[in-house]
Amino acid sequence: MFVRLVIVSAGIGASVAAIGPSASAAPTAAPACRVLAPGASAVAQRAVAAACGQIGVWYSWGGGHGSVPGPTFGHYDGHDPDSRQDGQRRGFDCSGLVRYAYYRATGGDILNGVANDQFHTGHAVARFAPGQGAGPLLPGDLMFWGRGNIHHVAIYLGAGQMVEAYESGTHVRTAPVRLGGDYAGAVRIAGNGGTPPPPAAGRHWVETFAAATGYAGPNTAEPRGVLNKGRNYVYCKVRGAKVGNDRQFNHWWLRTDLDRAFPGKSGRGAYVSAYYLARWGNDEAKDVNGTVIPDC
Repeated sequence: MFVRLVIVSAGIGASVAAIGPSASAAPTAAPACRVLAPGASAVAQRAVAAACGQIGVWYSWGGGHGSVPGPTFGHYDGHDPDSRQDGQRRGFDCSGLVRYAYYRATGGDILNGVANDQFHTGHAVARFAPGQGAGPLLPGDLMFWGRGNIHHVAIYLGAGQMVEAYESGTHVRTAPVRLGGDYAGAVRIAGNGGTPPPPAAGRHWVETFAAATGYAGPNTAEPRGVLNKGRNYVYCKVRGAKVGNDRQFNHWWLRTDLDRAFPGKSGRGAYVSAYYLARWGNDEAKDVNGTVIPDC
């Protein structure tokens, strides 16, 4: 009898090598795509169901990132020959599938962006380091791969299985979790319809319509890093340099902690212009409930 050897490298572009399976060896059936362990929130269970409903749909690089979450035609990624056909394949890339799953689960587009954005989401209620493995994970948790910049994401199902849009030329599938290589850890998304729990005392939730550069003060003199698009907390506001144009502008700056700091810089206590608030008008600085953010 021959022994099957499978080598899988984590992340996009994984390779599989098989050595001499015997002709009589029975193939192993892929596990059913569903919640495979107890403990997940209702939102997480709905996200799993939404992702599993896409089993067999094409992976398409850039797919799933239209104005409304859902499968779209992708495009060539610039280096993978299998990606040259993605413009004719309607489907998802890895983050597009995750975006769609949690959109269906919550009714809100809470995970818009690429895998790196989703890793840094403000909708996380728990984070798990790579060394913790899959032990503490629940169905619906997001698993990530990448060093420095996150390049792949999948949704945990339980029982050591996940669902993912893997790479060009393949379809949405289930697979065993991959904890080696550049596995970067996991994130649990808020289980209450996409709204994170109340922030700690002295913090206020806001919604930003785009990623915003954070600065050392209420001006653009010293950039420190980036605050991701989406739900974020801020501490207070201070008047500063105008950002925008004659029609759309804001003089308020919001003190916050950035998602990503530039090399050699600290992202804590930085300032981001209130121009990037998604719901309010000129020179307004309010949280998601319409409450004016207090002065610093």
